[in-house]
Amino acid sequence: MMAKRSLSTIGFDADDTLWQNEQFFRLTEERFASFLADYAEKEHLTQRLLEAERRNLQLYGFGIKGFTLSMIETAIEVTEGRAPAHVIRKILDAGREMLSHPVETLPSVRETLERLAGSYRMIMITKGDLFDQERKLAQSGLGEFFDAVEIVSSKEASTYERVFARHGDGPAHAMMVGNSLKSDIVPAIEAGSWGIYIPHDLTWTLEHAEEPVEAPRFRRLGRISELVDLVEELK
Repeated sequence: MMAKRSLSTIGFDADDTLWQNEQFFRLTEERFASFLADYAEKEHLTQRLLEAERRNLQLYGFGIKGFTLSMIETAIEVTEGRAPAHVIRKILDAGREMLSHPVETLPSVRETLERLAGSYRMIMITKGDLFDQERKLAQSGLGEFFDAVEIVSSKEASTYERVFARHGDGPAHAMMVGNSLKSDIVPAIEAGSWGIYIPHDLTWTLEHAEEPVEAPRFRRLGRISELVDLVEELK
């Protein structure tokens, strides 16, 4: 019986690992603050919106639709129920614009995937709204490189255990590549896989966590193009 390779499967996060995402949330947040400038200071609005997002994660999940609903909820709260209809309309329009914004892949992503595809089982593991994530994958033109796509509601150790068992040889023979320590790296390492952290300039506050620098299977890279050499080293 042929022995399993030490590394046979590579999982990739999507948002802010393969393509830009957080910058569009930040820009829309700026617009949201301008819509309600007559009612509250920007810092106050930003804090109230974050609180609403945190409350609503268990109800709406991750993604633009939940973000839009949280903006509407915040607008109603800060105006004490007097938010003008035209402000609500602007918020809805801003959400729709985010849902139709062109996908911008990050530097060296395509070239890196091309070099790894065929030699490893490639899985995109992302959380968020199903329709929006499917749209972004289709528009990115990166779908051809993946053997499987998993759009999940949350990323926990059990998520990686299940996904890497279903599409690979289990977590011990897999790595997860992503920009979120909380969602991509820490739980993947807890599941027994490698966690390859590639920071993005912008990371949502609720995705922050401490780097597990003492974990033997943790690595930090400056850019995704460095992944090819690392994979060669670890395989």
